[in-house]
Amino acid sequence: MFDVGFSELIVIAIVALVVIGPERLPKVARTAGHLLGRMQRYVNDVKADISREMQLDELKKLQAEMQDSARSFEHSINSEMQAVEQVVDQSAQAAINDPAAKT
Repeated sequence: MFDVGFSELIVIAIVALVVIGPERLPKVARTAGHLLGRMQRYVNDVKADISREMQLDELKKLQAEMQDSARSFEHSINSEMQAVEQVVDQSAQAAINDPAAKT
């Protein structure tokens, strides 16, 4: 993220020592560390939330695809059942109406 080398850190520390003073520098450094820690935890929480939302969206898409597949399968089974029923009904009607089958 930031490309800060050791020499830049030394310069920042010297400037902070001069500006803030040696008495308040440890307290300011501790406070800055706490704030950075909070910021990192917040960023990690946001990343985790976004990741969960993306996974939830993917699961919803998968659920929709599965429901469409199930509906398609159900429709094809129903149409096949209707075709079989028609064939059976036609065969039954033909057997009833066929004079050769009566004797």
